Amino acid sequence: MTTQDLQKYRPQLHFAPKANWMNDPNGLVYFKGEYHLFFQYNPNDSVWGPMHWGHAVSKDMITWEELDIALYPDEHGTIFSGSAVVDWNNTTGFFPDEPGLVAIFTHHIHREGEQPSQSQSLAYSHDLGRTWKKYGGNPVLGHESKMDFRDPKVFWHKETARWIMALATGQTISFYSSSNLIDWKFESEFGEGIGSHDGVWECPDLFKLQVEDSEEEKWFLIVSIGDNPAFAEGSRTQYFVGSFNGSNFVAEHDDIKWLDFGRDNYAGVSFSDIPEEDGRRIYLGWMSNWRYANHVPTEGWRSQMTIPRELSLRKTSEGFKVVQKLVKELDAYFSKEKEVNDAVIEGTETFKIEAPYLDLVMNFENVDATKFGMTLEHTADQYTSISFDAEKNLLVLDRKTSGDIDFSEMFSNEQLVKIENTDNVQVRLLLDTSSVELLINDGEYALTSLIYPDKVCEAISLFTSNGSMKVSNSYISIPSK
Repeated sequence: MTTQDLQKYRPQLHFAPKANWMNDPNGLVYFKGEYHLFFQYNPNDSVWGPMHWGHAVSKDMITWEELDIALYPDEHGTIFSGSAVVDWNNTTGFFPDEPGLVAIFTHHIHREGEQPSQSQSLAYSHDLGRTWKKYGGNPVLGHESKMDFRDPKVFWHKETARWIMALATGQTISFYSSSNLIDWKFESEFGEGIGSHDGVWECPDLFKLQVEDSEEEKWFLIVSIGDNPAFAEGSRTQYFVGSFNGSNFVAEHDDIKWLDFGRDNYAGVSFSDIPEEDGRRIYLGWMSNWRYANHVPTEGWRSQMTIPRELSLRKTSEGFKVVQKLVKELDAYFSKEKEVNDAVIEGTETFKIEAPYLDLVMNFENVDATKFGMTLEHTADQYTSISFDAEKNLLVLDRKTSGDIDFSEMFSNEQLVKIENTDNVQVRLLLDTSSVELLINDGEYALTSLIYPDKVCEAISLFTSNGSMKVSNSYISIPSK
């Protein structure tokens, strides 16, 4: 295997491990000027295997330094997903001198002849997450009958002055409380008769979100749904908007709400302990799909993460919707290369742009076209199409000619988003070596998709069918450094 093979498809902007397998982001936390990203990691192979916690740190959430493995399997099992918090007030007793980091994670063990068993355990660090000591009393929370009992996401609930854990428990999310992260009490269970149950529920996260242009806040619950071969989409992520009183979460809607309409945003959770003066709720997901994650055509390494996104809520005619915006730290990596203002396009207009990655913003005003959009031209015969069907109010991302697709039958399927109106559409698109992140109408709809072209981009084409569109206040940006 050559160095060139190892680097093929490796992202420029998105975090990917130097070698071997990665999946869910874990332990996202900000502490003393650093963003920490832990992740499900198999150091022995580039397919899923015995889980460890890999570790990387960043000053800006874009450029990451991969560090030594943080957590290794032990007598209690392998290290599944979880979260990390700063114990500011030494509730655990682990930090008599100054605050430090606590990881809360799932131990997974499968003894021969027995059912798999999952329980929650602790580890803590006194040196900015560089080394970890597991708690001597692990595990701190188990269950006698639930086989799926994992992915603890823990936060400090100010109103009741205690820690709350959201835990994936089969087809529900269970909530537990604790004063010290060690002794846990069951509070409630959410999920029966609501939301999508197409697959096992995983990777919950519960937090408050600000409603745009308002003082109002709502509680927001993320639930990832595992792959079920009976359904076309593979693994994906839903969310619920509602209220939480420190014990019970109540959703205020009964429709299914999807966080991302693409195939490749799963198991995402938010950063803990972002400073109050910053105030953002920042989310990051694993950019893959369990349907083909073990088979994507990378050599020696597998998987990458989304660019972190700032989340908020928008009040619409269809109820509250999550709004996702790429973190502002990304802007420093780009400079504008091409601006498009007040251009009327009928047919096709092509802009020659060659760059290792791109950021573009397009404002489309449909005049009378039945279809319009843009084509990412990777090479002469490899391209990805993003089109808007004005008659069906539908966004379609088509990657069947985007490059290598042979590793999965499902990979070439169109990815669709029903949008409210296609008369005026705003598009933010981030194109990296092997991915497209698409945010529509100022972040109201998200579509995240892997692609595997031989080359990132040779040109961008804007197109219409059976009519024209107007393009204004639009630009294409290329790397600034």
